[in-house]
Amino acid sequence: MEKVIYEVKNNIGYVTINRPDVLNCFDYETLTMLGNIVEEIRTNKDIRVVIFTGSGEKAFSAGADLKERKTLTESEVRRNVNKIRNVFNDVATLPQPTIAAINGHAFGGGFELALACDFRIAVKGALMGLTELKWAIIPGAGGTQRLPRLIGEMKAKELILTAKKVTADEAYSLGILTKVTERETLMDECLTLAEAMMENGPIALQQAKYAINYGMGVDLQTGLAIEAKAYEITIPTKDRVEALNAFNEKRPPVFIGQ
Repeated sequence: MEKVIYEVKNNIGYVTINRPDVLNCFDYETLTMLGNIVEEIRTNKDIRVVIFTGSGEKAFSAGADLKERKTLTESEVRRNVNKIRNVFNDVATLPQPTIAAINGHAFGGGFELALACDFRIAVKGALMGLTELKWAIIPGAGGTQRLPRLIGEMKAKELILTAKKVTADEAYSLGILTKVTERETLMDECLTLAEAMMENGPIALQQAKYAINYGMGVDLQTGLAIEAKAYEITIPTKDRVEALNAFNEKRPPVFIGQ
């Protein structure tokens, strides 16, 4: 059984962590497979949006595979931590918009994968949190950096330093989630969001994400320069001309990603 399932349908990439018997935990093999898939997605111009989810109904992912961790040397633990950090950073820097379809609990590294995505939609009843301190370690795949940037320093410290688990509704109120939905409508909600983005020019979609991501960590003037560079890429595209022609002809544009 493949530990990560990857498929492409209608310009959407679907990535599913497929270890439901162990709550979709990440062992080294799973991380390696996920990393390879993410790199394949990065260069696939046919993929406009990516949806990450987990198999089954119990968990999106409960994080690191602690049974595997117990068997590892300190050197191998460092290898795994570096791997998960790098893979999730690769997810965060994908040019395509990403959605975490949180189908169940998301703890530790599982929550960090969700935080690495642009949007997070969760089922009612799901719990989530950075629970690493309970195991005498700290979040090592971006959690200490992405969560404060998302919800503010003080609240992030509260959640991380107490290893608190929050409900989907609490996570929504904190600004962690885009939406909370019933289980049977989770993928429909993700598809609605994906399709709304895919109505727009593919190159513009990626460049807008680029400008936001890289502008957030710099001063305003540098951010404006990043925005200007991203805008410049859209000017010579066929899609920009198509949008103007479609407007004049009172019809929907047909974008080709060029």
